[in-house]
Amino acid sequence: MPADPFSQLLRRLRTEAGRTQEQQAAAINTASGRDTMTRREISRYERGENIPTAHTIRHIALACGVPPEQLGREAAAARARRKMSAEREEQESEAMERRKLIGGTVLGAAAVSEPWARLAHALGGNGRVDGRAADALVERAGALHISENHLTARQLQGCVVTHLDAVTAVLPRAFGHEKDLRVAAGETAALAGWIAWDLGDHSAARSYYRVTADCADSSGHPPLRALALAYASYGEAVPVRRLELLERAVACVRGPGNATAAAWIHARHAEEAADTGDATAALRALDRARTAYDYADHTAEQAWVRFMTPARMDSLVLSVYGRLAHPELAEAAAVATRRLGGALSDAGVVVLGDLAAALLVGGDLDQGVHVARQFARAADARPNTMGRARALTIAGRLPRREAELAAHLRGCAA
Repeated sequence: MPADPFSQLLRRLRTEAGRTQEQQAAAINTASGRDTMTRREISRYERGENIPTAHTIRHIALACGVPPEQLGREAAAARARRKMSAEREEQESEAMERRKLIGGTVLGAAAVSEPWARLAHALGGNGRVDGRAADALVERAGALHISENHLTARQLQGCVVTHLDAVTAVLPRAFGHEKDLRVAAGETAALAGWIAWDLGDHSAARSYYRVTADCADSSGHPPLRALALAYASYGEAVPVRRLELLERAVACVRGPGNATAAAWIHARHAEEAADTGDATAALRALDRARTAYDYADHTAEQAWVRFMTPARMDSLVLSVYGRLAHPELAEAAAVATRRLGGALSDAGVVVLGDLAAALLVGGDLDQGVHVARQFARAADARPNTMGRARALTIAGRLPRREAELAAHLRGCAA
């Protein structure tokens, strides 16, 4: 008996995301925040033995970057085919039309070879799209940025590119929802660029950032341009150019609702100014960052600034102080350690790296080694470019008795 069209659709969504059945189960668990989906259940869905519940359908849709309502309608059609075999032919015809719609969402603008090029092509379109579907796509874009805080670049890459194609495909039909979808497309493209940079594909990263800026312009949303410029600053080879990018980014996050983004960008400017040896400019930018952060709420502003927790703000201060050999480095490190308290083991790779380096430079060797070991475990679990840079710095500052830990960290940085 031929496979049911819905089970084929589920299989196609998974393969287009580049996942095994086990990876698909993990992606759905990430979307749901639970650990209940298994590879065996994915296999049953794809063989047509089981049809997911409406609750599970939403999580599958989020994991694959397609509107939940459309996928839900496909599931409903599959259930109807089971109950109404006499009307099977008519129902399969209707399901085919819906599959074409979802297939277009996943594979939109396939004539253009790269995802950033497909998005650039779609920005000129117009048409209609269901409001609930648009909301789901916008929500998914934000969820992907939040997932970046605990997933590796390689784990996220397939989901992000698939979602970018999903948003790209509906843009020509986005009447009444153009701005929200263009912003969501730009946020997703920026994240795709960040992932590409983390994986060493700097050319692709620059292309993604350029199309993010296009989305910012076409939607009239300056903070989106700030996101692209701030991400690009990490990959720019020339220090003066990094400062220029960040100065342009700051100008795009003035006004209410952007305090967290402003704090991040000012602090990044402080880091780069410190690297050039301009202590006055670095400390001035750091003061602006701290002032902006006093007015910030990282949980209520853009999804792409959720990483800017108080601990991350502390780590940026430590990063700047460390580069300047500032006399308040040791005190700032002690404050950051107390603020983390029992959450030390849950702090991110970057936070732990900056804190370990600051403690070691500030002279608190025992605590510095303790945090360095926490950092090493976090870096092993979630390797990334920023973590590798910090691993090398920490390895060079460890006391001689910690030769084994230093060697391990140098291996992480390789």
